[in-house]
Amino acid sequence: MRSMVVVGGGHAGAEVVVGLRKAGFEGRVVLVADEDRIPYQRPLLSKSYLSGGTGPDELAIRPERTYADNDIELVLGTRVDSIDRGARRVVLSDGRSLDYEALALAPGGRPRLLPVLAQHGPLDNVHYLRTVADADRLREQWSAGRRLVVIGGGYIGLEVAASARAMGLEVTVVEALPRVLARVTGEVMSSFYAEVHRERGVDLLTGVSVVDAVVVNGAVREMELSDGSWLRCDLVVVGVGLVPNTELAAEAGLAVDDGIVVDEFGVTSDPSIVAAGDCARYPSAQLGGDLVRVESVSNAVEQARVVARSMVGKPVAHTGVPWFWSDQYELKLQMVGLSRDFDDVVVRGDVTERSFSAFYLREGRVIAADVVSRPVDFALARQLVARGQVLERELLSDVDVPLKQLLVTTAVER
Repeated sequence: MRSMVVVGGGHAGAEVVVGLRKAGFEGRVVLVADEDRIPYQRPLLSKSYLSGGTGPDELAIRPERTYADNDIELVLGTRVDSIDRGARRVVLSDGRSLDYEALALAPGGRPRLLPVLAQHGPLDNVHYLRTVADADRLREQWSAGRRLVVIGGGYIGLEVAASARAMGLEVTVVEALPRVLARVTGEVMSSFYAEVHRERGVDLLTGVSVVDAVVVNGAVREMELSDGSWLRCDLVVVGVGLVPNTELAAEAGLAVDDGIVVDEFGVTSDPSIVAAGDCARYPSAQLGGDLVRVESVSNAVEQARVVARSMVGKPVAHTGVPWFWSDQYELKLQMVGLSRDFDDVVVRGDVTERSFSAFYLREGRVIAADVVSRPVDFALARQLVARGQVLERELLSDVDVPLKQLLVTTAVER
């Protein structure tokens, strides 16, 4: 019997196995995941799950019956230890092996460790947030009045800070760069969210890093910062980035470069192996073919659909524009595109009213947008970015000119 094997229990893995059935594949489909849970939504862990708004049973990407209904075998709580490319076989941690016609790698990534803390080994009150078990362990120490230090001012760090303040914890955020969200957005949005967090009582420290720590009985009690100051803490959350899980691919001899390198069809340097999700580095149509690795659910899902078709011999190129979201307090931040190498930023709406959009332009062309609590703007921004439309900044900033009108007008003119 023809057999497809998919490695990884996140959004990409879950989408690949269903995508294989949608593409008409009738043979054996096996999903191997190292956690003992059916594929679940990791982004919610730092948002509603951490604050108690979402329960464990609500995290599943799809109901368990979906896999049974589609005759998809789930091998959970098991790792793939090696790939035998010659035999087209994977060896599992429990000693079993699986033959494959095509293999999809979607192992995601793992939190980047903070060396100054990691050198002490596991610490009772230091947390990295990637799995349900990580979130559950953090919530056991999560109580009002406790002093939480969040290291890292990216999405994860700020979402954890917002959830913690809502639960009454005292929160300090430490960000080594001069501003929060510096790696993913412009100064307008960084300044806005810094102000929001400070208004909610977060002590936000930028341009400083942790250089030393006092560990007592297996827990961090104080940390020294690069400016010479000290912070006392009851618990610590580290959110300083993701390391793609490329070891399995590298050991099998696949091309790896800050991710598993794939072409526009999601195919690796071995034509029988594809890769998708946070671990995959692919040529971006938006960036003229430059290789990028994007950590987003939308990108994982889009890539997964592409590689599922490649696995069954019905290739279609990955051309989607990635989009992201972040929930902090009552605000919803939605982003589309990659705000890199822009030469102009146009703000639409009133920042003080906490409902506005920031559009990033390169030579007048819309390449990305960040939208705060304006869902209609976001839906239209996705189309503007996907088309790479050229717009006059005066019209783009004028809220009296509907975005839909700009979209239609520009489309007709072109």
